Amino acid sequence: MPLRLEDDHMCYVCGKANEKGLRLDFTHPQKGRLEATVVFSRHHQGFKGIVHGGMMAMVLDEMMVNLAWKEGIPAVTAELHVRLKKAAKTGEKVHLEGHLEGSGEGKKRAFEASATAKNERGEVLASATATCVRIHPALS
Repeated sequence: MPLRLEDDHMCYVCGKANEKGLRLDFTHPQKGRLEATVVFSRHHQGFKGIVHGGMMAMVLDEMMVNLAWKEGIPAVTAELHVRLKKAAKTGEKVHLEGHLEGSGEGKKRAFEASATAKNERGEVLASATATCVRIHPALS
């Protein structure tokens, strides 16, 4: 039975109807690449002034899977690896970039993706890789 997916625009990361969400805007400058920026607030911190690592993992995951959907590849994350390299500070602009490895092309059910988060000085704050799985959703 196909997974029934319905977009009610309440996704915490990109849903425009979610008043408490991040409401990220994405740019898709070229095939296999997605970009966005985010400024985390105090509501997203772990320790004082430091973005919670789970928040960073969440936006990196979104960059990879959202890109797949934008390129016509319905997919979900099967496995996610996140490397937190430098503390992201609340109130700091974070640049996000997602990539599909090999552009997710081919017939294989699983494919690889990657994402990075950098501060305005270009320092890598976090990176992630994921194994994504193509799905055949029943969209509502």
